[in-house]
Amino acid sequence: MKFITKLIAILALLPTLALAEGGEFPLDAQPKGTTDLSSLQNGAKLFVNYCLNCHSASAMRYNRLRDIGLSEEQIKDNLLFTGTKVGDLMKTSMLPADGKAWFGATPPDLSVMARAKASHAGSGGDYLYTYLRSFYKDDTRPTGWNNMVFPNVGMPNALWELQGIRTVKMVEEKDPHDESKSVQTFGGYNQVTPGKLSPLEYDNAVADLVSYMVWMAEPAQNTRRQLGVWVLLFLGLFAVLAWRLNASYWKEIK
Repeated sequence: MKFITKLIAILALLPTLALAEGGEFPLDAQPKGTTDLSSLQNGAKLFVNYCLNCHSASAMRYNRLRDIGLSEEQIKDNLLFTGTKVGDLMKTSMLPADGKAWFGATPPDLSVMARAKASHAGSGGDYLYTYLRSFYKDDTRPTGWNNMVFPNVGMPNALWELQGIRTVKMVEEKDPHDESKSVQTFGGYNQVTPGKLSPLEYDNAVADLVSYMVWMAEPAQNTRRQLGVWVLLFLGLFAVLAWRLNASYWKEIK
């Protein structure tokens, strides 16, 4: 009995421990879902142009993009390069050894990254949406970039041309645990040079990209949810019929 009590206490503390270990930078809510086809199409375009240079999505084929409203001709004309075929997997031409040499680690496959980053602190979409908007220039890092969500990340800001160059602004505040000391806290960003997009346009572009990545992690999720509603309605109707049948049966027995 004592063992069970201790186990329950440990399980109850897991979310707190995970938060302490996983960082405290707050995540912004992903503003778009996976039902807007125009958003998904723009996200797919951004993914192919900016992410596939270093990352693969080896669980996804280009022809699956027909599920988000793109025709085979549109896929060929806008999303295929270097002789890639519509039925091919989304793979990068970068060799793993080169990626490790340039970034310190092989760039991960992004097929299910949106699901892998889901946690108690937010969905995988929330994590990716905040992460892609939290890069800043840091000349102390090998790539020249750093990230507030993932400190000392090896990845550079692949979208810097769209976002522009920013530096982080730190504010000195009193340590809440010791008033005799001060700590540096995040105070926002300083825009050094503008990007091709305004801040609002950039946030919308990142939202489209993240929506696509969330969809790519489970292309059948919208169908699953729609089917789930019908299944629940059927079970509800079946429960009512079973209840009335049971009442009728026992009425005859009595």
